[in-house]
Order: sequence, then structure tokens, then C-alpha cells
Amino acid sequence: MESGQTIAYISDVGAQGLKPLFITGSVITVVFLDLSFIAERWLRHAGQLVPNKGWFDKACAIGSIFFSIAGALGLILLSIFDTLRHPHKHDGFLVMFLVGYLISAILICAEYLRIGIFYRSDHRILLASFIIKATFVVVEIALAIGFGVCGGKGPEKRNAAAVLEWVIALIFTFYVLSFVIDLLPSVRTRRHVPQGEKHLHSSPAEPSMPPEDVTYEEPATLDSAGPNANYYRGARM
Repeated sequence: MESGQTIAYISDVGAQGLKPLFITGSVITVVFLDLSFIAERWLRHAGQLVPNKGWFDKACAIGSIFFSIAGALGLILLSIFDTLRHPHKHDGFLVMFLVGYLISAILICAEYLRIGIFYRSDHRILLASFIIKATFVVVEIALAIGFGVCGGKGPEKRNAAAVLEWVIALIFTFYVLSFVIDLLPSVRTRRHVPQGEKHLHSSPAEPSMPPEDVTYEEPATLDSAGPNANYYRGARM
């Protein structure tokens, strides 16, 4: 930390003994976040989530994946090139991370606004998701501007910049968790009877016929589930 600075940046913490943990956490976070983007696109294409309605929202979805990958590379690289040994590279990758995910979030907002309006009568969760993500974009842009201003005003503003960096990271965490809302409608639950009990339910005359309530599937929620919601692995339930 610099002279007069009493609050550490996340980068300051990650540049010391916790660097391996910082790199590992960064990689895990962005890999699973980007996989959720890809899964959402595939589930819409497969009909497990409501499909996109045109080329515009499809392009937004694909663009969001591209920029999220760029943001992911930025976070991974800034965790490797720490602020202690590679300050200029670290700052550059920090900008790459912030800009990549902000553009990705803006494109996701555009996609969700379009499909949310189209499906507003049946799937209100889409507009709710849009509001959450739009709030993230506005707040993060404001905080990023404040972070840049405070960070460039000398040591007397370093503590304020450090606080803003921690807040940005916290809000980004909630943004990551918000994708649970988007993917949950595609989830199915399966109730299994243990193998031993299943054997007890089978009769000698019908050894291969399981009881009707042994295994079944149903959507965890039908809200924003796609047109193939009643299918599992090609079979109608």
C-alpha cells in the first residue's frame, strides 16, 4: 500500500501471500459465470427456456458471451499480473475486466428487455431479471467512474478508491448470483426411490415394472420455461 493508505485494495491483498487463492477464485468465478451465459443461450435454443424472438436479441446474447469472455480474461490476467510487480499491466487488465463485463451486461439487458416485453403476460420474471441487471449496469458504471476519479487524485483519495473497489466487487457478486433467476426455470427435479426399496416394490409377476410413483420429473418452475418444458431427453413426460 502507498504512504497514508490504510484500506487495502483487493489487488493489494491478492498481490501478497494470498495470490494463489486470488487467482483460483478469479478463475472459478469467471469460468462459471461465462458457462452460465453459454448455458442460457443453449437452453433458449433448445426450448428449455423461452426462445429469442429475432436476430437482434440473438445477436445481443452472442455478443454478451463474447464480451464476457474478454472480461474473464481481464480478471484472470489482472490476478496473475499483480499490482505490486506489474502495476501498468494490472491496471490495463482491470479496465479490460470492467469494460468487458459492463458491455456484456448492457447487451444482456437489451436481450431481456426485448423478450421480457414480448413474454410479459406469461413470464414476468424476465422483466424482473432485466431490472436487476439494468440496476447493476447503472450502479457499476457510477462506482467505476468514482473509483477512477478517486484513484487518480493522489494518496489522499486512495482509501476512498479502495472502498469503492470492494463495493464494486460485492455488487458484481450479486450480479453473478442473479443468473440463478434466469436458469432456474429450466431446472427439473427427479425423485428416486433407493435401489433397495425399489426392489421391494417389484412383484414376482412384474419384475421389470416400477411403481407409478417411483420416478417422475416436473419443472422446478414453469415461469419462463420454454416450449419443450414437458420433454426430457426427447421423451414427453
